[in-house]
Amino acid sequence: MRNLENNYGRATGGWSGRVLRKPLGLAVVCAALFMVTSCADKKTAEKGDMDAAERPNILLILADDLGYSDIGPFGGEIHTPNLEALASSGLTMTNFHVHTVCTPSRAMLLTGVNNHLSGIGTMAGEQRGAQIGAPGYESYLNKRVVTIASLLSGAGYETMISGKWDMGGRNDDAYLPNKRGFEKSFVLVEGSADHFRSFPALAELDKVHYKENGQSVELPDDFYSSDYYATKIIEQIGDRKEDERPFFAYLSFTAPHYPLQAPDEYIEKYAGVYEKGYDNIRLERMRKMKSAGIIAQNMEHTDPSDVWPDWDELSPEMRALEARRMQVYAGMVESMDTNIGRVINHLKAIDAYENTVIIFLSDNGADGGNPLDWGPQYYNWAETNFDLSLENTGRPNSYVWYGPQWGHVSSAPFRLFKGFATEGGTRSPTIIAHPGRIKPGKMSSEFATILDLPATILELSKVEHPGTTYKGRTVYPQEGKSLANFLYKNEKPVHGAEEVFVTEIFDRRSVRKGDWKILWSNPPWGEKGWELFNIAVDPGERNNLAKVNPEKAQELLNDWRDYSQRNGVITVDDYYMGWTNAMSHFKWLPPSMRESQEQNKNREK
Repeated sequence: MRNLENNYGRATGGWSGRVLRKPLGLAVVCAALFMVTSCADKKTAEKGDMDAAERPNILLILADDLGYSDIGPFGGEIHTPNLEALASSGLTMTNFHVHTVCTPSRAMLLTGVNNHLSGIGTMAGEQRGAQIGAPGYESYLNKRVVTIASLLSGAGYETMISGKWDMGGRNDDAYLPNKRGFEKSFVLVEGSADHFRSFPALAELDKVHYKENGQSVELPDDFYSSDYYATKIIEQIGDRKEDERPFFAYLSFTAPHYPLQAPDEYIEKYAGVYEKGYDNIRLERMRKMKSAGIIAQNMEHTDPSDVWPDWDELSPEMRALEARRMQVYAGMVESMDTNIGRVINHLKAIDAYENTVIIFLSDNGADGGNPLDWGPQYYNWAETNFDLSLENTGRPNSYVWYGPQWGHVSSAPFRLFKGFATEGGTRSPTIIAHPGRIKPGKMSSEFATILDLPATILELSKVEHPGTTYKGRTVYPQEGKSLANFLYKNEKPVHGAEEVFVTEIFDRRSVRKGDWKILWSNPPWGEKGWELFNIAVDPGERNNLAKVNPEKAQELLNDWRDYSQRNGVITVDDYYMGWTNAMSHFKWLPPSMRESQEQNKNREK
């Protein structure tokens, strides 16, 4: 594999810190068919021809850092009856891919354009070296793309958003959602925050901002993010009596993103559930997934890296903290499900449900990272500003995350999680329903990506993308393919065997082409150099074929080079060598638990 990298370096002038070229045009950014077997019925659902239907409402629901196997329809033990009902009424997609982290996924979802062109080559505050000031590295949704909200609004849709924005507007109101096509908006401008109050979730932020229709607003005393976001989207939809326009409603949760927090009644439902440890929960989920046909019967779970300790290697104090962390996470996911049910019940109450396309997905894999992992000052910040006791974990004024081992459980059966271009970092639990039009209760392993959803929404809404010019400015054309014929007529494949789907951020990279995928992850989570996998037979990414099939590896490396040149990718040594995940997660206990542990050790002496 080293020879392949050396060959590529000679061809391009090297990797790190290099501007490969400014964008020359549109990258070929779609993916190939994989796992052609599908459980979808070959017959078109009754009334399934959208040509004869009125323009539907669109309800787009996005979870934040939800893992592949967390919810009931994908094998999880977490109680999610509303998502289970949605899956029963629509199509469950088991091979749907997003980006590795939230902001690029959300940019792609709103524009249909890859993250390096839309302005999210990296995230806010993460520009390094030549990335600083470079096109595509603005860390906000730039004006070289047009949002589907703008296009739908211009074509007669009422457009609305409630929840996380994270697409710009921290320093310039021109990038807030009310300036990007949303007629009604209530948003958290930043990417994350405390779920019970207006307080930052990151030490480097002094404050966070909530804005309604572009104006700053205060939160009510009884605020809880999932409850309030659902309440706001219900208010925005209204009773539809005075507005006969179809609507596009984007419900953008911040659950279950850290800090993990949930109302007590949800946390207590999972008391004792996770004391059995990581492996037992993971294997229980996999048994359910195999029984449901989500994964193959012979698939084995991908063992986590030996960087992290097993359950029986943890101290009693750490096991108690770890079980509580996952308990809170589960409560958070169930709370989100409850609020999804509230919104769907509202649609039924106003007779809008039957003509609403409902799309549910996660923005990336489960978050196995540790937001305090960048140094002691972050732990000091948390210990200073929050009550970190075990008893308060998950409640107001707490600060908690659940770490790499639970992240790996949430990604079961796949490798790794958010931040990595592995299957565990990019497979999303995705459900699409349209009552009476999409055949209910089906499951499909057809490969599709988040770039396909904007094209799908526009086709169903009978709205054309403007191509390269919008209101007098040059914009990038959308890159995805509409899923409409696949959803309503079961036409396959969605993507041709020569199409590629590329992800890159923080120097972690992947190229997917047909059944093949190359992958780069920084050590110790990836092998030195690129890895090559046949995803059709090895979705767990267990068998690196780079040395066995160097020709295929070189072919996909050439595809990476082409993407990089077309989209102005800039790689830097800072990420290439050093970016890590959760190295100190198992070395830290809250102050009260540290004192208890020390007292126990003294008694033993």
